[in-house]
Amino acid sequence: MEPTPELSPHHAYPDHWEADVVLRDGGTARIRPITTDDAERLVSFYEQVSDESKYYRFFAPYPRLSDRDVHRFTHHDYVDRVGLAVTIGGEFIGTVRFDRINEQGRPASAPADEAEVAFLVQDAHQGRGVASALLEHIAAVARERGIRRFAAEVLPANNKMIKVFRDAGYTQQRSFEDGSVHLTLDLEPTEKSLAVQRGREQRAEARSVQRLLAPGSVAVIGTGRTPGGVGRTVLRNLLAAGFTGRTYAVNRAFVEGLATLDGVPAHRSLGEIDERVDLAVIAVPAHRVPEAVADCGEHGVQGLVVLSAGYAERGSAGRELQRELVRQARSYGMRIIGPNAFGIINTAESVRLNASLAPESPARGRIGLFTQSGAIGIALLSGLHRRGAGLSSFISAGNRADVSGNDFLQYSFEDQDTDVALLYLESLGNPRKFTRLARRTAAVKPVVVVKGARHSGTNPPGHAVPVSRIPDATVSALMRQAGVIRVDTVTEMVDAGLLLAGQPLPAGPRVAILGNSESLGLLTYDACLAEGLRPRPPRDLTTAASPQDFRDALAEALADGTCDAVIVTAIPWVGENGEAETGDGEVLAAALRGAAAGGPAKPVAVVHVEIGGLAEALAAASSTAAPRTRPTTLAGRPAAAPGAPTGAAPPTATAPTEPGTEAPAETAGTAGTAEPAEPEAAEPPARPGRIPAYPAAERAVRAMAEAVKYAQWRRQAATPGKVPEFLDETTDEPGAAALIDTLLGTAPDPRGRPLTHDEARELLGRYGIPVRPTLPAPDPEAAVAAAARLGYPVALKTTAPHLRHRADLGGVRLDLTDEDALRRAYAEVTELLGKPAELLPVVQSMAPRGVDTVVRASIDAAAGAVLSFGLAGAPSELLGDTAHRLVPATDRDAAELIRSIKAAPVLFGWRGSAPVDTPALEELLLRLSRLVDDHPEVVSVALEPVVVAPQGLTVLGATVRLAPPPPRGDLGPRRLPNY
Repeated sequence: MEPTPELSPHHAYPDHWEADVVLRDGGTARIRPITTDDAERLVSFYEQVSDESKYYRFFAPYPRLSDRDVHRFTHHDYVDRVGLAVTIGGEFIGTVRFDRINEQGRPASAPADEAEVAFLVQDAHQGRGVASALLEHIAAVARERGIRRFAAEVLPANNKMIKVFRDAGYTQQRSFEDGSVHLTLDLEPTEKSLAVQRGREQRAEARSVQRLLAPGSVAVIGTGRTPGGVGRTVLRNLLAAGFTGRTYAVNRAFVEGLATLDGVPAHRSLGEIDERVDLAVIAVPAHRVPEAVADCGEHGVQGLVVLSAGYAERGSAGRELQRELVRQARSYGMRIIGPNAFGIINTAESVRLNASLAPESPARGRIGLFTQSGAIGIALLSGLHRRGAGLSSFISAGNRADVSGNDFLQYSFEDQDTDVALLYLESLGNPRKFTRLARRTAAVKPVVVVKGARHSGTNPPGHAVPVSRIPDATVSALMRQAGVIRVDTVTEMVDAGLLLAGQPLPAGPRVAILGNSESLGLLTYDACLAEGLRPRPPRDLTTAASPQDFRDALAEALADGTCDAVIVTAIPWVGENGEAETGDGEVLAAALRGAAAGGPAKPVAVVHVEIGGLAEALAAASSTAAPRTRPTTLAGRPAAAPGAPTGAAPPTATAPTEPGTEAPAETAGTAGTAEPAEPEAAEPPARPGRIPAYPAAERAVRAMAEAVKYAQWRRQAATPGKVPEFLDETTDEPGAAALIDTLLGTAPDPRGRPLTHDEARELLGRYGIPVRPTLPAPDPEAAVAAAARLGYPVALKTTAPHLRHRADLGGVRLDLTDEDALRRAYAEVTELLGKPAELLPVVQSMAPRGVDTVVRASIDAAAGAVLSFGLAGAPSELLGDTAHRLVPATDRDAAELIRSIKAAPVLFGWRGSAPVDTPALEELLLRLSRLVDDHPEVVSVALEPVVVAPQGLTVLGATVRLAPPPPRGDLGPRRLPNY
């Protein structure tokens, strides 16, 4: 029911409410505020809504909108009355509106914090998740405008509308009044509402990639009339791969009457094609791309692969062309791979798509590959082909203006044909989201990443994304925390991918080494030690060993309960005539395969030197595309059943509905509807598949070490850490929030402000982090008075910025036990370093002896809050020996943080010293993590030094900086990035 709005001041158009979203079926739409210019669109939209949907909206027959209605629904002040619309191709497909009301349900203004909300979705677009996306965005708008609750009146028969609010995850209340259901939603985000939002996001984005990789029909726009050229090459590759759908060649320059080209229908435009085309590959000059995109959008194309160059890689003008390309495509509901892309491949038997410039489609396999570089993509395809490995899917995204590595992770998580995801990334558009998605995907299948452009501090040409200032070492640590296997080169990525795709995960770091070369065995042994593995002494089979000897030795090693993995080393063996046998690789491969198949499930890798045909025979021994039995995950849950065709919709399970699920259909005024629970992705093979072969021991060992570390992470992830409950009892979050508000003031400087020593002590104290007080000592008398107040022994420190934490320069004097010692120290420091006004000396009571450490937390605009730890001084500052974890940190994160630095033995009794109180240190890390997580205004904290003694610890120094909180896109409503 609509209240009559009161007049209120009109506010400026809030363009930050505009957003592109991915709907449930994988198509895109735009959400934006409704304006006074939308009258005709609104009338046209309403005419296409069914009578039943209108009845549910207005509680009575309402065949058309009056002029007064149109005025009400298009005139908003964007504060007390707000309307949002979902558009495709510029036309409305759904609307939502709220009106602020008072306790009596009448129109009101702030400080009233409740609003009545109502939805209407065009029948043709119901079931696509339109209303669920609208609810997320209108709720965010309402919170921004000080509204804390939504109220809605729903007819009892409108069960789907009731289900929308119920499934949203917000705290709600329901009552039955005057023949209708009265619903009230508390708009404060909850863990459940966030889980619902992210679950819907995952399914929608995975589906959007699946639509690109499994089209029913493909049109190549820009196919040349003569052989050669980009478009003609793609068409040839599509045909050579045996694409199972329909293929069309499109070029406006085709002569009249040309019916076919290379055996496929030829057309001058998409309008001449009798069916709707699912995927368009655009290979025309950049200035003609907008025309091609418009033709695609007007004829219902679902997705684009833009091979054309001339965009952001050419500078600012090209970057603007790229942004316009994305805006144009999304306005029609299409997603883009590219521009400047190399193409896409899907080897599923039901699809067989090679819409790329790769001359040969890879074999079918279990590896998914995403790359932001065409050249790297070519190299990876070639390397995998040489080593007999197959792919499930391949995306070379070029400038990745739209579809990104995050989308690929969403797809890989669900894809039953993919066991391992490999990604070559040159930029991370949303690092916070990447780590969240990577952690989720890595929990069910390995994610291997190579990060290019690590040290330049800028993005590669064409990548118009925010530049993160986080050091590469920090990025690597955060990836490890998320379970990502971070390697340095594409060769290492292929090495790890082959092992993970074909072999089971190792149960531990114990490695058996066997082979017919003592020297190669020793090299492997040394490499294992260097990678942190626990190798057993190599077993030398001698150069006279036969394939049967290898088989027997491998079977024995696999059956040995004291080893978790086996590395076989092989050189050409000596035959009966005394000559080296170099060409019987097939025989040895069969022997190794037989032993692996008959023994316990442990990973096996082979290091070989000049044995002809061995690598090929091992690769062919067991295809990575072989059917799988349904394995069990490390957490004990059955993984999703493989075998669903990639060309079909992402498979779903029939488990009970979980948070984030939606109903199968959507009617007017409804949000998302229930869907089956999320499928679990397939586990790496429980039984050995193809046995990877390596030309060097170091490469095989490094791949095995990565598998060991990943398996350990998987085991730990099965029982994740948690934030201890004691933090809830000993922290004062409201008091800290009030203090922060006071310190920032009503009009805070966007650059922020540092806190004084006393202010920092007070804020940290609210979270149970005591900082030892310091007193200023501008002259010797003040120093003596301060020492008398604090009690001897004391320390005298200089706090000038150029001398802070630089005890090596003589600005710190410790263990001053009386007044005479303090006066002497004061005189020596001022004589050595300068006047007191320049040195800013302070006096502080002595802390118990221990290990000096440093604890920091900082906010990166892209990655979010990061918690860091290291030893104070040279280890962290000079050698970079610092560990990092994303906030919020769990008890397990805190324990791992202090143990992951190279100098960690110093904390645990190195060389006979007393071990320090690491539980107290872990508690400090958790308290600081909680502080910056609860209060995003705390943009940086440095506790230095933190002296950790055998019993307890002391924070001797603290610097804190406050600033207006940066936006948290990961907590807001779903939206596609705009770069």
